[in-house]
Amino acid sequence: MSVAESTFRREFPVKGGDFAKAGTAACEIKELLKDLGIDTTTVRRAAIVAYEAEMNVIMYAREARMDLTVSPKEIHLIIDDRGPGIPDVELALTEGYSTATAEMRELGFGAGMGLPNIKRNADVFAIDSEVGRGTRLEITIRTNGHGKP
Repeated sequence: MSVAESTFRREFPVKGGDFAKAGTAACEIKELLKDLGIDTTTVRRAAIVAYEAEMNVIMYAREARMDLTVSPKEIHLIIDDRGPGIPDVELALTEGYSTATAEMRELGFGAGMGLPNIKRNADVFAIDSEVGRGTRLEITIRTNGHGKP
Protein backbone atom coordinates (compact mmCIF):
# COMPACT_ATOMS: atom_id res chain seq x y z
CA MET A 1 0.00 0.00 0.00
CA SER A 2 1.29 3.45 -0.84
CA VAL A 3 0.62 6.41 1.42
CA ALA A 4 -0.49 8.32 -1.69
CA GLU A 5 -3.47 5.96 -1.99
CA SER A 6 -5.16 6.27 1.41
CA THR A 7 -4.90 6.99 5.11
CA PHE A 8 -3.14 4.52 7.39
CA ARG A 9 -3.88 4.22 11.12
CA ARG A 10 -2.31 2.17 13.87
CA GLU A 11 -2.32 2.22 17.66
CA PHE A 12 0.65 1.35 19.87
CA PRO A 13 0.24 0.70 23.60
CA VAL A 14 3.17 1.74 25.80
CA LYS A 15 3.62 0.54 29.37
CA GLY A 16 5.31 2.80 31.89
CA GLY A 17 8.47 1.46 33.49
CA ASP A 18 9.03 -1.17 30.78
CA PHE A 19 12.62 -0.27 29.90
CA ALA A 20 13.13 -3.71 28.32
CA LYS A 21 10.75 -2.69 25.51
CA ALA A 22 12.00 0.88 25.20
CA GLY A 23 11.96 2.00 21.59
CA THR A 24 9.80 -0.87 20.31
CA ALA A 25 6.87 1.32 19.20
CA ALA A 26 9.22 3.90 17.65
CA CYS A 27 11.01 1.18 15.64
CA GLU A 28 7.69 -0.23 14.43
CA ILE A 29 6.57 3.26 13.40
CA LYS A 30 9.84 3.85 11.56
CA GLU A 31 9.51 0.58 9.63
CA LEU A 32 5.85 1.23 8.79
CA LEU A 33 6.67 4.68 7.43
CA LYS A 34 9.49 3.26 5.32
CA ASP A 35 7.14 0.56 3.99
CA LEU A 36 4.59 3.26 3.13
CA GLY A 37 7.21 5.02 1.00
CA ILE A 38 7.73 8.10 3.18
CA ASP A 39 11.00 9.92 2.41
CA THR A 40 13.94 9.18 4.71
CA THR A 41 14.20 12.69 6.19
CA THR A 42 10.55 12.62 7.24
CA VAL A 43 10.89 9.06 8.57
CA ARG A 44 13.89 10.16 10.66
CA ARG A 45 11.97 13.10 12.15
CA ALA A 46 8.95 10.91 12.93
CA ALA A 47 11.18 8.22 14.50
CA ILE A 48 12.82 10.82 16.77
CA VAL A 49 9.43 12.16 17.84
CA ALA A 50 8.03 8.67 18.47
CA TYR A 51 11.12 7.53 20.40
CA GLU A 52 11.28 10.59 22.65
CA ALA A 53 7.55 10.39 23.37
CA GLU A 54 7.74 6.66 24.05
CA MET A 55 10.66 7.15 26.44
CA ASN A 56 8.81 9.88 28.33
CA VAL A 57 5.93 7.45 28.85
CA ILE A 58 8.24 4.64 29.97
CA MET A 59 10.10 6.94 32.35
CA TYR A 60 7.23 8.88 33.88
CA ALA A 61 3.72 7.56 33.12
CA ARG A 62 1.84 4.40 34.02
CA GLU A 63 0.74 3.74 30.46
CA ALA A 64 -0.13 5.44 27.20
CA ARG A 65 -1.54 4.94 23.78
CA MET A 66 0.34 6.22 20.75
CA ASP A 67 -1.99 6.75 17.81
CA LEU A 68 -0.37 7.04 14.39
CA THR A 69 -2.23 8.36 11.35
CA VAL A 70 -0.48 8.71 8.01
CA SER A 71 -2.13 10.49 5.11
CA PRO A 72 -0.71 11.62 1.77
CA LYS A 73 0.38 14.97 3.26
CA GLU A 74 1.17 14.32 6.92
CA ILE A 75 2.05 12.03 9.77
CA HIS A 76 0.01 12.66 12.86
CA LEU A 77 0.93 11.21 16.27
CA ILE A 78 -1.16 11.51 19.41
CA ILE A 79 0.36 10.29 22.64
CA ASP A 80 -2.12 10.21 25.48
CA ASP A 81 -0.69 9.02 28.78
CA ARG A 82 -1.99 8.30 32.23
CA GLY A 83 0.65 9.60 34.55
CA PRO A 84 1.57 12.34 36.98
CA GLY A 85 1.25 15.19 34.48
CA ILE A 86 3.75 18.00 34.08
CA PRO A 87 3.54 20.79 36.69
CA ASP A 88 5.44 23.35 34.56
CA VAL A 89 5.19 22.63 30.81
CA GLU A 90 7.29 25.66 29.86
CA LEU A 91 10.12 24.49 32.09
CA ALA A 92 9.82 20.92 30.75
CA LEU A 93 10.29 22.33 27.22
CA THR A 94 13.62 23.87 28.24
CA GLU A 95 16.64 22.01 26.85
CA GLY A 96 18.57 20.30 29.63
CA TYR A 97 15.78 20.40 32.22
CA SER A 98 15.05 16.92 33.57
CA THR A 99 13.27 15.28 36.45
CA ALA A 100 14.90 11.91 35.74
CA THR A 101 15.84 9.81 38.72
CA ALA A 102 19.39 8.64 39.38
CA GLU A 103 18.38 5.16 38.17
CA MET A 104 17.11 6.58 34.86
CA ARG A 105 20.32 8.54 34.41
CA GLU A 106 22.37 5.40 35.07
CA LEU A 107 20.50 3.79 32.16
CA GLY A 108 21.54 6.70 29.95
CA PHE A 109 18.26 8.62 29.97
CA GLY A 110 17.23 11.95 31.41
CA ALA A 111 19.31 14.48 29.47
CA GLY A 112 16.35 16.85 29.32
CA MET A 113 16.07 16.72 25.53
CA GLY A 114 12.85 14.68 25.10
CA LEU A 115 10.21 17.38 24.73
CA PRO A 116 12.60 19.85 23.05
CA ASN A 117 13.52 17.18 20.45
CA ILE A 118 9.85 16.40 19.86
CA LYS A 119 9.02 20.07 19.37
CA ARG A 120 12.05 20.63 17.10
CA ASN A 121 11.12 17.74 14.79
CA ALA A 122 7.40 18.54 14.57
CA ASP A 123 5.77 20.93 12.12
CA VAL A 124 2.85 21.28 14.54
CA PHE A 125 3.26 20.56 18.25
CA ALA A 126 0.68 20.80 21.02
CA ILE A 127 0.94 19.65 24.62
CA ASP A 128 -1.76 19.50 27.24
CA SER A 129 -0.88 18.28 30.70
CA GLU A 130 -2.85 18.07 33.90
CA VAL A 131 -1.15 17.20 37.17
CA GLY A 132 -2.60 13.97 38.54
CA ARG A 133 -4.19 13.00 35.20
CA GLY A 134 -1.54 12.82 32.52
CA THR A 135 -0.19 14.40 29.38
CA ARG A 136 -1.40 14.51 25.78
CA LEU A 137 0.92 15.34 22.89
CA GLU A 138 -0.34 16.05 19.38
CA ILE A 139 2.34 16.15 16.72
CA THR A 140 2.10 16.66 12.98
CA ILE A 141 4.95 16.14 10.54
CA ARG A 142 4.28 17.12 6.93
CA THR A 143 5.35 14.75 4.16
CA ASN A 144 6.14 14.92 0.44
CA GLY A 145 7.95 18.23 0.49
CA HIS A 146 5.38 19.95 2.71
CA GLY A 147 7.54 19.77 5.84
CA LYS A 148 10.24 21.95 7.32
CA PRO A 149 13.01 22.98 4.92
